[in-house]
Amino acid sequence: MNTRFLETFVTLAQLESFRATARLLHATPATISLRVRSLEDELKTELVDRSSAKFRLTPSGQRLLGPAQTVVDAARALRQAAGLEVIVGGKLRLGVIETVVHSWLAHYVTELNASFPNLEVDLTVDSSSVLQRRMLNGELDIAIRVEGIDSTKIVSSAVASYPVRWIARRGLLSKRAAGLAQRVLARPVLTFGRGTAPQVALEHIVHTLAREIDMPVDQTRITCSPSVAAIVQLVRDGYGVAAIPALFVSDALTSGEFVELPLKPVPPPIVVSLCTPVDATPTIRAAASAAQLACSAYCRQRKKDLIEPL
Repeated sequence: MNTRFLETFVTLAQLESFRATARLLHATPATISLRVRSLEDELKTELVDRSSAKFRLTPSGQRLLGPAQTVVDAARALRQAAGLEVIVGGKLRLGVIETVVHSWLAHYVTELNASFPNLEVDLTVDSSSVLQRRMLNGELDIAIRVEGIDSTKIVSSAVASYPVRWIARRGLLSKRAAGLAQRVLARPVLTFGRGTAPQVALEHIVHTLAREIDMPVDQTRITCSPSVAAIVQLVRDGYGVAAIPALFVSDALTSGEFVELPLKPVPPPIVVSLCTPVDATPTIRAAASAAQLACSAYCRQRKKDLIEPL
């Protein structure tokens, strides 16, 4: 039995996407589909329910997933013992933005600790611009930031999209559609660090809304902060309205402390990308693959309007 086909099946079950699996395994979706079908032919059972619009395993696929994982782990251990597979270890210099800290970082670090016990993670949390500079200077092995890095030395791939919403403290503003833009722009609008993609997009929206309601652009106020915690606290204090992913305040929205305002247009989603050197070592490649798996697993646990895998 081809263990590569088993590994493909296990990865597909984790990611629940032929496209994402192909990207992770550096293959095409057609190749992934062919491997799964070959495995199904050998096992004489269907593993993936192709009649469903949403990805799901068949009962046989669910039953065989555990044994397949066991075989894959055993084959990997055998290759390591024979010196045919690099043991992932040493220090990993990982840089992430605060957006990741407030979402799937814990899942990722847990995955790294479980899969690669010999790996030491040196974690940096900073803005996208700082992470880009440190990545280009060779000070980081992996950077997870807003958007990719445009450089021939870096490989970037989008891993998640965070839909952005207008968020305010309950009772701060009436949610009536009539005059909502006027009421929102009368207060400071909170967003991420100046010069970031989310801030630039929000500034354009705020200025457009101001012109539509005949409000002088110089009377609008945009307050920028690289800290998610600071933005959320300012919203809690009633300082202003934030344009942030609802993910960061899901508990406050559920409890009714915060509300989502139906102001249009909604700012574009924040796209988070994983960046690695083009000459990445096996350790870096393994850690990058673990990041994609951890992010996908986390996304499946969240509602679609909070975070989406890419």
